[in-house]
Amino acid sequence: MREAGKPVSASEVTKALGADRKEVDKAFTELKKEGAIVSPVRCKWAPAE
Repeated sequence: MREAGKPVSASEVTKALGADRKEVDKAFTELKKEGAIVSPVRCKWAPAE
């Protein structure tokens, strides 16, 4: 996310990592709970500052 320099969607992360979408969604859920990521735009995510 930081490398992109802008908020990214889960599908962009999936493509960049070559990972399974379900795993990315699961990781995003955990990161949201921890407060590590925020959603400044609908369906886009960025690191929390």
